[in-house]
Amino acid sequence: MTKSVFKLALIGVAIAVVLFLGIQLIPVWALKTNPPVIAEPQWDSPDTRALAQRACFDCHSNETVWPWYSNVAPVSWLVIMDTVRGRNKLNFSEWGMREAESGEAGEQIQNGEMPPSTYLITHPEAKLTDAEKQQLIDGLYKSMGAAGEGGNFESGGEGGEQEGGG
Repeated sequence: MTKSVFKLALIGVAIAVVLFLGIQLIPVWALKTNPPVIAEPQWDSPDTRALAQRACFDCHSNETVWPWYSNVAPVSWLVIMDTVRGRNKLNFSEWGMREAESGEAGEQIQNGEMPPSTYLITHPEAKLTDAEKQQLIDGLYKSMGAAGEGGNFESGGEGGEQEGGG
């Protein structure tokens, strides 16, 4: 009886290894690219760009730093698809082409939606203090050309309602 359980367990492990190796061949690597930077926003300050680079660029620019686990399926599928979706929503490297969601950026940072908590687990350097969040929100608001003074995206404020400009 013990030998048959052991054999079944061994077969199960062998099947799992074969499946794991097999999924590595699914060609999502073709989506794992860093196209050239075409245009960036006219940043209001180098500090705003540095904060955006630290907290946003991996998913919202063509300057993604691809970690080692972005080469290992199935995690690679999640990382690549998150990056593709992020670039489609807002891409700081293709400014002026499709920043339809840019008006929501500050609001999402203020509400704690960006950067996502799943991203922060593997990128603790992207976690911003409250002061850094507000500095980034104000800087993004100014950099994105939204009208108004101060550029505060606090809940219910004008900034969160703005449509993307550029």
